[in-house]
Amino acid sequence: MIPKHNKNAIVTGVSSHQGIGAAICRKLASQNFNIFFTYWDAVPHWEKEFSKEISETGVVCKGLEIDLSNVQSTEKVLEFAALEVGEPMILVNNAAHSTRDGYLEFNAKTLDAHYAVNMRAVFLLCTEFAKRFPEWKLPYGRIINMTSGQELGQMPGELAYASTKAAITAFTRSLSTEIAHLGITVNAINPGPTDSAWMNEEIRNHLLPRFPVGRIGQPDDAANLAAFLAGKDSRWITGQVIHSEGGFIRG
Repeated sequence: MIPKHNKNAIVTGVSSHQGIGAAICRKLASQNFNIFFTYWDAVPHWEKEFSKEISETGVVCKGLEIDLSNVQSTEKVLEFAALEVGEPMILVNNAAHSTRDGYLEFNAKTLDAHYAVNMRAVFLLCTEFAKRFPEWKLPYGRIINMTSGQELGQMPGELAYASTKAAITAFTRSLSTEIAHLGITVNAINPGPTDSAWMNEEIRNHLLPRFPVGRIGQPDDAANLAAFLAGKDSRWITGQVIHSEGGFIRG
């Protein structure tokens, strides 16, 4: 058994009660993980309300408002997490930057904004986590990166988002080999279209026929998989991109 005070997790990109990040926090808290989450551009008092909700389950929960596009954010996240809740066993990279573009609107500013959050922040958090991990002397480590299935089909009108998120797949696979000896697994989750804060009724009606199971993915679907990958029973799974989409039909 791992002492409760040593079960600590970082989840980035938790800025809405309805999002995948919030669902992952709730699920990990139900498994006695203390939660350190990051958020950005959230509604007023978001952090206090969400921290209170999670803390009422009996774990420690702290949030940090931080712009992950800032190159200095990586060290700050890890240092604050260790200080506020304890040295983390779990790192979930859920934060993402996404705007519509297409080739006519595509430019350096758009690409750089996506790169800073979707690639640089993720890659630096992963590698800095791995560098510090031996000092923490924890029984195991888990890195879980969120992607969006870019290699499964085209995403017209989202060139910057698709390309920068797709890079996470290659990074996940290569990093998993490099740090396996540390006792850290590295995997990615593609949850498919998920009915979180970004969907409206028009989008739901458009997507629903593409789900043969008869419903659209929910944040809890992604959270359940993340919680499994965060646990000791997933120790033989690393370097994988798991497409958990409920049979979503593209095209």
